[in-house]
Amino acid sequence: MKNHQFFKSLILLLFVFTLQVNATEIINIKPSKNITTVVRNAIANAKEKEIKLVFSKGVYKFLPDYAQQKFSYVTNHGNGLKRIIFLFENFNGVEIEGNGSEFIFHDQVAPFQFINCKNVQVNNFTIDWDIPFVFQGDITAINKKEHWYEMKPYKKGYSWKVAGGQLQFPNIGHFHYASLGNTLAFDKEKERVDYGAFDASLRSERVEKRPGGILRFYNRNIKHYPRIGSVLHSKGPHGQNRYAPAFQTKNSFNVNFNGVTIHHALGMGFLFERTENIKIQKSGIYVRKGSDRVVSTTADATHFANCKGTILVEDCRLEGMLDDGTNVHGTYVEVNKIINKNTVRIALKHYEQPGFKFADKGDEVWLIKSPDPNRTEVKKVKSVTFVNDVYSDVTFETAVPSNLKVGDILENKTWNPVFTLRGCVVRDHRARNIIIKTPKKIIIENNEFSSMMSSIMLRGESFHWFESGNVEDVTIRNNTFNHVAYGGAKGHAVLKVSPRLGKSFDATILYDRNIRFENNTIKTFDNCIVWADRVDGLIIKGNKIEQTQVEKPLYPNNALFELKNCKDVFVEKNSYKGTVKKQFHVDASTRKTLKVKKNKGIKLSK
Repeated sequence: MKNHQFFKSLILLLFVFTLQVNATEIINIKPSKNITTVVRNAIANAKEKEIKLVFSKGVYKFLPDYAQQKFSYVTNHGNGLKRIIFLFENFNGVEIEGNGSEFIFHDQVAPFQFINCKNVQVNNFTIDWDIPFVFQGDITAINKKEHWYEMKPYKKGYSWKVAGGQLQFPNIGHFHYASLGNTLAFDKEKERVDYGAFDASLRSERVEKRPGGILRFYNRNIKHYPRIGSVLHSKGPHGQNRYAPAFQTKNSFNVNFNGVTIHHALGMGFLFERTENIKIQKSGIYVRKGSDRVVSTTADATHFANCKGTILVEDCRLEGMLDDGTNVHGTYVEVNKIINKNTVRIALKHYEQPGFKFADKGDEVWLIKSPDPNRTEVKKVKSVTFVNDVYSDVTFETAVPSNLKVGDILENKTWNPVFTLRGCVVRDHRARNIIIKTPKKIIIENNEFSSMMSSIMLRGESFHWFESGNVEDVTIRNNTFNHVAYGGAKGHAVLKVSPRLGKSFDATILYDRNIRFENNTIKTFDNCIVWADRVDGLIIKGNKIEQTQVEKPLYPNNALFELKNCKDVFVEKNSYKGTVKKQFHVDASTRKTLKVKKNKGIKLSK
C-alpha cells in the first residue's frame, strides 16, 4: 500500500513538473514611449521556451534606436546587419495577439524574425511605416526629343530632397538611395499598374526644380516614357531596395498567421525559408484605405523557399506589391567541384542567395545532369561542411555517379511542400499573381486574379534565379481571371508554363507534368490564354473565355493557345467569345498527341 501511494505521489509530481516545463509565459503589453525596448526586454528575459505577447488595442510606434542588431542571411533580400524589433530564436511556442492594434515602424528595421521556432501563432494586427521608402509623383509633361519628363512629386507623408542636381530619397536615418532605381508607372484612377507599362531602372543625369513644385528629370537611357497623368513610382536600385521582409520565418515548424495586414514593408511581406507547415489565413497585403500610395510591399507578398509539409494561403487579399503575389520554389545549386567519390562542392549562384541553407544531414537530393533537365538519381546527405556563404561541401552516404560533372545542378528532394491557394484576391500589383515550382500537389481554386504579367506561371529556372524545379501535380480550378497581362512586356498569358533552363540543357525534353486548368472564368482583352512549353499532360477543360473591349490587345498576333514541345494536351468543353482568329499556334511534335473536342468558338485548323 505504501509503495502504491509512493508511485501515485511520484506520478502526480511528474505531472506537475511537466505542466511547469511546458508552461506558456504570458506578457501583457500596452502602448508606451519606448516600445522597442519593452518588446526587446520581454523576449530576451523570457523564462520559458513558450511565450505569448498580448498587446492591448492601440497604436505602437517602433523606432530603430534600441532595436537588436544582428547579421542576418535573408534570401531574396540583402544580407547584412539588421535592426530587428521582434527577434524570436529557439522557442518551442510563440504567440502574438495584437487585438486589432497598429504597429507603425520607422526607418530601416526588420519587424519580425522567427528563427528555429516551433508552433508560431500570429494574430490580429496591422503593419505599416510612418514614411515609406519610396518616391512617387504625377507625370505632367514629357519631351522625348530632349530626353526629359516632368512630375509633381508627392510631399505629405514622403521624404525626399534635390541636392547637387540629383534626387535623394528617403533621407531617413542618414540613408538615401543612390538613384531612382526600379521605377514603374501606375494608373491613379484604377489603382493599378498602368496599361502597357514597362519596368525601368532609372539613374537621372540631372534633376531640375521647376515652377509650381515640378521636378524635371533628364535621362537619355529611358526606353519607355510614362503616360502623362500616370503616377511614376521609384523604390531605389536593385541590390539596395530589399532591406528585410515584414516577417522572416526560418528553420521553423507549424507557423500560422491569422488576421495580419501589411500596408508597407521594406521588402517582402511574408518570407519563409526551410519551414514546415505554414498557414496564412484571413490576412492581407494592400495599401491603406484613403492613402495616396500606389504600392504596399516593395517585393513579393508571400515567398516560400525550400519549405515542406503543407502550405495554405486562404481568404487573403494581396494587392499593390511590387512583385509576385506568391512565389513557391526550391533551389538549384551548381556542382562547382567533385572532391571525391562521395563529396561535391556546391555553389549558390544568384547574388541574393549567399548564406542560404541548401541541404542538411539526412536530406535527400536529386542529381540533375545536363543535357537532361529531369530528376534522376537520389542521394542521401551524410554531412554538409560550410565553406563560406556561397560554397558548401556536401558528402553523400553513397558514391555519386561517375558522369556527374562540374556545371550540373542539384535539387533538394526533401524540402518541397504541398501548396494550396484558396479563396484569395490577388490583383493590382507588379509581376505575376502566382509563380510556383514544387513537384508535390498544387491546388489553386476559387480565387480572383488580375495581373500585370502572366497570372499563373509555372517556371523552373536553372540560371539567373536558380529556382527549382518542374511541377508534377497541378490543379487550377474555379478561379476568375479578369484583365490579365496588361503590362507592356512580351510573352505572357493567363497560364504560362515555360521552363527557363541553361544552354547546356536540351530545350525539347519534357519538363513539367500533369497540369489541369479547369472550370475557370477568364475575361481579358488580350489574346493569349495558355502558353505551354515542354509539358507532359495538360488538360484545358470547361473554361469560359471572353475577350473584353476594355483595352486594345497589346500583342494581337498571339494565339489563344501557344503550344510547343508538348505531349498529351487536351482542350475540351471550353467556350470562347471574341475576335481572335489565330486560335492555335502548335508545333509538329505537340500536334501528334493534341486533342481538341466539344468546344464552343474554339477550333483547331488543319
